[in-house]
Amino acid sequence: MSPTWMLETPAPPADERIAYGGITHQFGDLRLPPGKGPHPVVVVVHGGFWRARYDLEHVGHLCADLTRRGLATWSLEYRRVGHPDGGWKGTFEDVALGTDFLRTLATRHPLDLQRVVIIGHSAGGHLALWLAARGRLQAGQPLHTDKPLKPRGAVSLAGVVDLERAFALRLGDGIVESLLGGTPTQVPERYRLGSPSALLPLGVKQVLVHGTEDDTVPVSLSEGYQQRAASLKETVRLVRLPGAGHFEVINPKAREWPQVVEAIQSLL
Repeated sequence: MSPTWMLETPAPPADERIAYGGITHQFGDLRLPPGKGPHPVVVVVHGGFWRARYDLEHVGHLCADLTRRGLATWSLEYRRVGHPDGGWKGTFEDVALGTDFLRTLATRHPLDLQRVVIIGHSAGGHLALWLAARGRLQAGQPLHTDKPLKPRGAVSLAGVVDLERAFALRLGDGIVESLLGGTPTQVPERYRLGSPSALLPLGVKQVLVHGTEDDTVPVSLSEGYQQRAASLKETVRLVRLPGAGHFEVINPKAREWPQVVEAIQSLL
């Protein structure tokens, strides 16, 4: 089986597709496990280098597997580079709005908002850690939100956790410059406020899961992030997956998948 079969195979349908805002891409897929709950919740942010051509469908396999394990999943769609107002700031605003919408969902569904973990893959790993970090943004700063929902933890799966480093490496053919609308020299504040590495310490438990043979987002990004976190007295656990590439971390049929599940469950 191809290691990227998830990208070509339709996922099991969600229980419900729900709009969290009034713009086309402001919606999420909710999956609920059986039982009356309240259920712990995993917010899932898909990757694709923040580009419009990649949507949330492929992570439906991951969501379905986690839901079978007793976890509610709320998979977010959002504006991306190529959509009107995607990138800075629409992409960030959408995932923030979608995450906070859990409070509304919990009025209609049996969700335990005291047990929320945010996970994301690749560019979604960046956004997952940024969502965990946004409580550090001050009033008056771009992207500040009053009383953001604070998760129990966050899991980055092969995440682009350091935007300045990703820019320097020209990951995704230089997509970080498109995401933020400029280089670190041109728009330094955006790199400070939009990159999880720059926002450390987050004050939220984190696990980074990364394949050692990932040639899309090198494991060195997660290693550097963990080292920076340690220097700031924050404990961030790094799970290296020997021999794994970029997509094993979102493949429920991969031999590495149990380690992803363990990372999530360790935070709940």
